[in-house]
This record gives sequence, structure tokens and C-alpha cells, in this order.
Amino acid sequence: MLKISPGDIEHDMPHDRLYSLKALKTPTAGKTLARWLAGMGIVFMIILFLPWQQNIRGRGTLTALSPANRPQTVESAIPGRIQRWHVREGQYVNRGDTILTLSEIKEKYFDPELLTRLKEQVDAKDNSQKSKDLKAQALRRQIVALREELKVKLEQATAKLEAEKVRFGYAENQFQRNKTLYTEGNITLTKFQDIEYKFQSSKADFLNAQIELDRVDAEYQDKISKAESDLNNTLAELYETQADIAKLRNEYSNMTIRNQQYQVIAPQSGIVVKALKAGIGETIKENDAVATIMPEAQDLAVAMFVKAMDVPLIAKGRKVRIQFDGWPALQFSGWPNVSVGTFGGVVEVIDFVNSKPGEFRVLVVPDKEDEPWPKQLRMGSGTKGWVMLNNVQVWFEIWRQLNGFPASIYEEPEDPMVETKKEKTSNESADGEDSK
Repeated sequence: MLKISPGDIEHDMPHDRLYSLKALKTPTAGKTLARWLAGMGIVFMIILFLPWQQNIRGRGTLTALSPANRPQTVESAIPGRIQRWHVREGQYVNRGDTILTLSEIKEKYFDPELLTRLKEQVDAKDNSQKSKDLKAQALRRQIVALREELKVKLEQATAKLEAEKVRFGYAENQFQRNKTLYTEGNITLTKFQDIEYKFQSSKADFLNAQIELDRVDAEYQDKISKAESDLNNTLAELYETQADIAKLRNEYSNMTIRNQQYQVIAPQSGIVVKALKAGIGETIKENDAVATIMPEAQDLAVAMFVKAMDVPLIAKGRKVRIQFDGWPALQFSGWPNVSVGTFGGVVEVIDFVNSKPGEFRVLVVPDKEDEPWPKQLRMGSGTKGWVMLNNVQVWFEIWRQLNGFPASIYEEPEDPMVETKKEKTSNESADGEDSK
């Protein structure tokens, strides 16, 4: 049994009849299990050295790249009461189509002839403005006429003053000569008194001419001042009328626009997704949403949210694999080539601020070099995404995940201009060495 002697008697022993030998024999199942474990170990070792593409995972929803193509609510610009619905949910509407009609609820606007009455007020104020403008023109002409008349009167008074001045000088000269003659006794007292009387009269006329000149100037200055005061009052009334006209025209324009707001229209073409207000007669407030419209979006994108620690690893143009909710798929995040049912995307936008606590939004658009996205996709559908990074071996990725290390990223391609400068510098260096 110990196989010490050269003779072997094992083949002569009846193993099937001896229970002790049968118990010591290795079971077949154990050998099979050992073989399976060994095979699995070999396969596992092989898998550890297979290439694995690192990725950043994120979840999100389907949206549109352009904000104008995202679902939007249609709001009422004025308060009112729903009078009639012109559309139903699920109906396609063109831009400018009427969604619903409102009726007025404010007593200020109940008058059906309000626009006509406002127009009449505007016309009346326009006529008042024209009348005041004509009055202002008449006062301006009156002021001009008064200034011209003042000029003529002053010339007349000045001429008269000059004449009286000459007469006064002549009378004064005559008075002085006759005064000397009277003192010497050559003329009588009666004649001297007559000459003195004429002198005093001439002096009085000269003074009156001076007073008349001042009176004429003062009189016409008063008339001109009064006319200017009337003109200023008229201009003030004219400006007030112009302000009233501006207010009335503004009110008229506002009322005209308000009349158009009774019809809530579609801002763009799309499908009426949901009516946010119900039946006829329901009262809505100003800026209340009445319906939601889904535009015809042609620029689908995925709004994917990734962790803040992964944002520095993502750059515009990165490839992304996307799995849409409700679309059958078998995804191997590290082996995108063997994945089934996923679609390609490219990072288009990375937000500069966080959208959620600890998460940033990344907008992903379809990859033109990959399979087109399904036409059955609906806005708001959930998605899973994987931003593809560097290729590493499986064992390295397992080791990185266990230790919580960040993923590796591709080396950024060098700028062609920089490479050209480097080549130029190296060529110049080589030429310099050759010349030496």
C-alpha cells in the first residue's frame, strides 16, 4: 500500500468489494468542481487583463437643446372668464391659432363702445390743442406788433423831445440876453416878463416831452408783458393738453391691445399637451397658465446630471453612450462595442453652476457618426448615460473603484499651431548646427 517494494499488488486487490478503499477514493463531483474552479480562475485572470473603457455615469431626461423648443406654458396676459375653448388636448396647432376666448370681468372695461369713446376724447383734445396753438400764434403776432408800435412811438417821442430841446435852448438864450438888457434898463419890465414866460413855457414843454418818452416806453412795456404772460399761460395750457392727449392715446392703445388679449393664441406651432384650466366660465387671473404646448423639437438632447467630482473630467465633444427608458438595451459600460440597444451622443454643453446639490447638468446631443436616435422618443423620458473616457485594463479599473480614485482621461491633443512652431524651432536648430 505504501509502494515501498518494487512489486505492485494494487491491481490484484478487489476495490469494489472493500468498503475502506471505496471510502478513501476521491469523489467524481469534487474533481469536476475543481476543474470548474480552475477554469473559472483562468478565465477571471484573462478577464483582468482585458481592455476596459472608463466612464462617468449619469441619469437625466430627454429635452431640447434650444430653450425655444422645450415644452412651454401658454399664459393669459389679462384676467378674464373662459368663454370658449378652440382646441383639445393632443391637437396640433399652428403659430397664431386661437386656443381659447376670454370675456371681461373688470367693470372698468364693460362698455362695448369704450374704444369709440376714447377716440372721441382724443379727437376733442386734438381740437383743443389746435385752438390753443392758434391762440399762442395770435399772441406772438400781438407781441411783435406791440414791439413795432413801441418802436414807432419811441421814435416820435424822441423827435418831439429833440424839437422841444431846441426850442428850450433858443428860449433860454433869449431869456439870458433880455435879462441882461433888462438889468441895464434897456427894455421894459413888461417885455422882460413876456420873454421870461415864454422861457418857462418852453422849459415845461421840454420836461413834458421827456416825461412822454418815459410814459410811452412804460405803457408799451406793460402791454407787451401782459401779452407775454397770456402767451405763457396759453403755452402751459397747450402743454397740459398735449400731456392729456398722450395719456388718452396711451389708454386707447392699451385698450386696443387688451381687446386682442381676449383671444389667447399659440406662440408657436406644436401639440397641446395639457389644458391647465377647465370648463367654460372658470375665472383666471393675470399671467395664469392655461395650457402647455410641446413644440416640434428637431434638436433633441439629453440633460444628464453628473457628480461634481466628475465634471473636471468631462469636456465638450466627449463621446457618450445613452440608454433610453422603455427601449430594450443590454449595456456593458466598459465595452461599448458589445452593447446592444444604446445610442451614441456627444457632450455639447456643460453648466458652469450646479443644477442640483453636488450635481452638474450636461447636455448631450446625438452623435452624427452613430446610429440616429429613435423617432419614438418623448420629451421628458428618463435616460441613463455613460461619458466614455480612457481605455485601461479591467484589474486597474477594479483597483481604482475599490480605492475611490478618479478616472483617467485622454491626453489633450496638442494645438497644431504649437506643433508647427515646435517643428519650425527644431528645423532652425538643425540648420544652425549644419552651418556650424
